[in-house]
Amino acid sequence: MKKVILIPDSFKGTMRSERICEIMAEELHKVFPQAEAVSVPVADGGEGSVDAFLTALGGERVPIRVRGPLGEEMEAVYGILPGGVAVVETAACAGLPLVPEEKRDPGRTTTFGVGQMMCDAAARGCTKIIVGLGGSATNDAGAGAAAAAGVVFRDAAGEAFVPTGATLGRVASIDCSGLDRALREIPVVAMCDVDNPLYGENGAAAVFGPQKGAGPAQVQALDEAMRAFCAVAERDTGAALAGLPGGGAAGGMGAGMVCFFGAALQMGIETVLETVQFDRLLDGADLVLTGEGKLDSQSLRGKVVTGVARHAKKKGVPVVAVVGSIEDPVGPLYNEGVSAVFSTCRRLMDFPEAKRCAENNLRYTLCDLFSLCALQLPGAARSC
Repeated sequence: MKKVILIPDSFKGTMRSERICEIMAEELHKVFPQAEAVSVPVADGGEGSVDAFLTALGGERVPIRVRGPLGEEMEAVYGILPGGVAVVETAACAGLPLVPEEKRDPGRTTTFGVGQMMCDAAARGCTKIIVGLGGSATNDAGAGAAAAAGVVFRDAAGEAFVPTGATLGRVASIDCSGLDRALREIPVVAMCDVDNPLYGENGAAAVFGPQKGAGPAQVQALDEAMRAFCAVAERDTGAALAGLPGGGAAGGMGAGMVCFFGAALQMGIETVLETVQFDRLLDGADLVLTGEGKLDSQSLRGKVVTGVARHAKKKGVPVVAVVGSIEDPVGPLYNEGVSAVFSTCRRLMDFPEAKRCAENNLRYTLCDLFSLCALQLPGAARSC
């Protein structure tokens, strides 16, 4: 075995993808010492996305002072990859962990800092901006980010203001003519792994509002405000937002990225594969090793394992998925290009114990996998 691509998602709550790549490479080299291990850690657009891209491709971390989710000044970081691609995390300045639990209120929080980071990247001459939408504390439809970039929102009296989730319904007109000129010229991709619409029973407020601190009455109020805002935004920007799949991501920021920044909403794994030029990495590869914390029905909807397998299948490269647990029958995955699935769960255990044993269980499973591969290949060490 000469070349193995390591491209796992994180095991949520136990191991980051960067650490999983390290363990995979270590166990691979115990059996195949000369093999080239190509590590491509994956993040879903939430916290850790910048680090994952920088680990995979190199680049620089850019610190910047921006507004936080409650409007306070804070320091955030985004990344610039080789070639000038900027990676911005919504979670870096509008993330739920940044808001103390007693202050969580999606009616007050803002994405203003995200727009500040995007403008900074544009001013530095970046050629493309990738925005991860995961982990937000907001429900402002990206209006905060748009306001930071020069979009003007006015109420019925003609007064300009920066909308939040609770005040979206006050927006009577939207003027995008002042959008940052440098930002206008840059393609924007928003990493979005949900298909929720802006409003309704599956909308931003109904599905994600409670975890951000909204009670039933506030969820209804936020949903009504979002509905009113959507009508104004469609009228003034010409974008079709009401039924947009993924429009409800990050408190409606999916829709905001589309109508204010002309962004393309793209599954996180497709964004990663495109950015790292995965199809080129597949040339000469003997095996692709991927995985995620839990393999379930969501895995078939374009998540990491399926996305990786579909690309590898076109190049005829076998794919093995190493996962924490398996919830559903995996048969359909084999049709997508997965050759085999291995679970790291060696016996029945609760989550706290599984978390403690996660690294060792991953090592044991990889040892078995690579030892099995070694049976067919001369010169392998066959011991791990």
